[in-house]
Amino acid sequence: MAGRPLDGQVALVTGAAKRIGRSIALRLAAEGAAVAVNYGTSKAEAQAVVAEIRAAGERAIEIQADVSRRNEVKMLFKAVEAEFGRLDILVNNAGIFFSAKFEDLTDEQWDRVMNSNLKAQFLCAQAAAPMMKKQGRGRIINLSSLGGLLPWPSFTHYCVSKAGVIMLTRCLARALAPEILVNSVAPGTIQFPGEAPDEEYIRRVPLHRVGTGDDIADAVAYLATTEFITGQTIAVDGGRTLV
Repeated sequence: MAGRPLDGQVALVTGAAKRIGRSIALRLAAEGAAVAVNYGTSKAEAQAVVAEIRAAGERAIEIQADVSRRNEVKMLFKAVEAEFGRLDILVNNAGIFFSAKFEDLTDEQWDRVMNSNLKAQFLCAQAAAPMMKKQGRGRIINLSSLGGLLPWPSFTHYCVSKAGVIMLTRCLARALAPEILVNSVAPGTIQFPGEAPDEEYIRRVPLHRVGTGDDIADAVAYLATTEFITGQTIAVDGGRTLV
């Protein structure tokens, strides 16, 4: 297919083996990008994503790396450069989510969330920037969350990490301009087939539904192609931030 917006571009999606990351990787490939599918432990699922992209006629590879560790991030980006020779789009999607009562929150839980959700995005952006600067353009898209905008007491650690992602996005947008545009997508409740619907969320939000992986992939694809938006966070939440 000719004339697709991402033809000739290369995207790296972290945590792309399952759920939102998988949806994003498949969407960017459908728009013409070659895709590096990063995963932590879900090797079989990552291979399945790569197989699906290749079956559609696009280039893809899976690369294992713990993106909260600098040495593994360095290896990840070296592998992308060796395979594709460039990097146009980085989607910082990898992260973790779990509840914990604030009074009982441990150092280990705090550090694990900060490392996975915030430090990993910093490390990957820092590794991507020289590659993008060298070619004169790039897009970094960070997955934040409504938890970075709304206080959830049972998820204090998570909310703080995602608020950090939003500020990291704004700082990087200024630091890496004009060559690199940096934006964030903040998903609301996103559910996948087989999961019980969040009836309270559906009742409360103006659009009366939860989101899908495709809803988030739509926003990422838009930010991957825009030319005049940077430092912004787009809430893809069915209107949850309105109520």
